[in-house]
Amino acid sequence: MRLMIVGSLNGQLGTATKIAMDRGAKVVNVAQVSQAMAELRAGRGADLLMVEVTQPIGELVKMLTAERIHVPIVACGIGTDARAAVEAIRAGAKEYLPLPPDAALIAAVLEAVADESHQLIYEDRAMESVIALAEQVAASDASILITGESGTGKEVLARYVHRKSSRADKPFISINCAAIPDNLLESELFGHEKGSFTGAIARRVGKFEEADGGTLLLDEISEMDVRLQAKLLRALQEREIDRVGGGKPVKVNIRVIATSNRDLTEAVKAGTFREDLLYRLNVVNLRVPALRERKADVLALARHFAKKYAAANGMPDRELEASARAALLAHPWRGNVRELENTIHRAVLLARGPEITGDAIRMPDGSRVEDAIVTGGTDVSGRAAMAAEAITRSFVGRTVSDMERDLILETLNHCLGNRTHAANILGISIRTLRNKLKEYSEAGVAVPPPGAGELRAAG
Repeated sequence: MRLMIVGSLNGQLGTATKIAMDRGAKVVNVAQVSQAMAELRAGRGADLLMVEVTQPIGELVKMLTAERIHVPIVACGIGTDARAAVEAIRAGAKEYLPLPPDAALIAAVLEAVADESHQLIYEDRAMESVIALAEQVAASDASILITGESGTGKEVLARYVHRKSSRADKPFISINCAAIPDNLLESELFGHEKGSFTGAIARRVGKFEEADGGTLLLDEISEMDVRLQAKLLRALQEREIDRVGGGKPVKVNIRVIATSNRDLTEAVKAGTFREDLLYRLNVVNLRVPALRERKADVLALARHFAKKYAAANGMPDRELEASARAALLAHPWRGNVRELENTIHRAVLLARGPEITGDAIRMPDGSRVEDAIVTGGTDVSGRAAMAAEAITRSFVGRTVSDMERDLILETLNHCLGNRTHAANILGISIRTLRNKLKEYSEAGVAVPPPGAGELRAAG
C-alpha cells in the first residue's frame, strides 16, 4: 500500500509514518498540498492521503476532482477538535484521525479506507485448481485474462498473482474501464501533456506509467471502446505509450492483467472487441468459478466475513448455527462473494444470542433465506430457484425509487434506528443515508428516529 502524508503536525505525523511503515505501507512525506498534487501528477501515486487538518483540504479535493485523480483522504489533527473534524469531513475527507496516533487505529484506517483486505479465502477444490494455475504462471510476465461472473473475486485473484510475482514490491495499479467515459479513459491510461485538451492544466502521467515496474489491472476490459483498444494493443506489443498531446513515446515495463465478466469470444464475433487484442491479453486464462460452483467456499467465506464485521462493529465473534449454515448453502448466490459478504455483514448486526442463526440470514428486502428451505422441499437447486423466483416476483410493478426507499427504511427498522449500522449494511455513507431520510421525511414518510427502530420477531 502507498501512503502519502501531507504536513508535519510538529512530528506527530512522523510517528504515524513509522506505524504505517511497520504495517507494510510505503510512505512519502510532503509539506504542502501543492507538493502532493505535483507528486500525484508525476505518477508517484498513493492509495491514501493522510492530510494535516490545517492544510486546505477543500482545495485539495477540488483539484483532485478537476484532474480526475481518485484517492481517499484522511484528515489528521492533534486532540479531538470536533469543529476541525466536521469541517474536514464536509470538505471531502473520508475520516478524521486524532493525534497522537494509536497503532491499532491507524491499522484500521489503512485497511478500511484504502481497502487493503484482499485476502484470498478458499477451501473448495474448484478454486484450488485455479489458485494452483495462478501460482504457476505468476512468476512470468505473461498477460493474464481473468474471467468469471460479477462478484466472484476477479480483482482479489489479480492482486494474489501480483503478490506471487517478481514484481510484488512494485505498484499494483487498477483501473475500471467500465467506470470511466470513453473520452476520458485514454487520458487516464496513457496520461496527457499540459494544454492537450480543455482542463489539462498540467502534465499528468497515466496508469501505464504509474504502474511502471509493476502490474496494471484493466478491470472490465470488455467495456473499452474499439478505437482505444487499438492504442492499447500497440502499447502491449511495443511496451511504449504515447501521452495524449505528446510527441515522444514513453517506454514502460509492466505486466498486464485484464478481467471480464462477459464472453470476449462473443464480443469479437459482435465486432465490439478486437480479436488480436484478445489473443494478446489471453496468454493465460484464469476462470473464477461462480460461488454456487464451489459450495465448500460458502461457509469458509461466511466465517471469515463474520469475524471481520464483528470486529469492525465492536461486536462479539459468533459461530454460524446449523440453520444459518443450511440457509447459506441453499442460496444460489447470484451476486457471488459480494452478495455473500453483504448478507453476512447484515447477519452480524441482526443476530441475537451466542450464535448467528438462520433468522439473521436475510435478503435486502428483509425476507429470510431460510424460508426457501421450508417451502422448497429437499432439493437444493429447487429451493434456490423458488427463493429467487419469489424475490423476483416481489420486484415487479415497483419503481426503483420505491424499492430503494423501502430497503433503506426496512434496514433502519432492523437496526433499531441506528443510522451508522444501517449505512454499513446498505453500503452507503452516513451522509447519503441522512440526506435520503431527510428527503423521505419531507415527503411525509414516517422515518424511525435514532434508537426507536423495531426489531421484528422471527417467523
